[in-house]
Amino acid sequence: MTLPPHAPIHDPIRRTKIVATLGPASDREGVLEAMIRTGVDVVRLNFSHGSAADHRRRLIAVRQIADRLGRSVAALGDLQGPKIRIARFRDGAVTLEAGQP
Repeated sequence: MTLPPHAPIHDPIRRTKIVATLGPASDREGVLEAMIRTGVDVVRLNFSHGSAADHRRRLIAVRQIADRLGRSVAALGDLQGPKIRIARFRDGAVTLEAGQP
């Protein structure tokens, strides 16, 4: 079957995902549930901020709300990458060795 060039193609599978970063603002009562109800597909946990307990608590809340709403919500753990430093060492050059903390 060939469609005319002006006919819209309706794909039942949504390929775009909505990613929302969780933090103190999403901890307010009802905010996380509203985010999931309105279409959030992935929650991002920024491990550069907050404690492990904060992230665990938020993820547990996501799982509970998603289960109750019959939604599937993925979790994305955002790990900190290398920090680039652009300054001089106070005591001059430093030699780095493998395995050094």
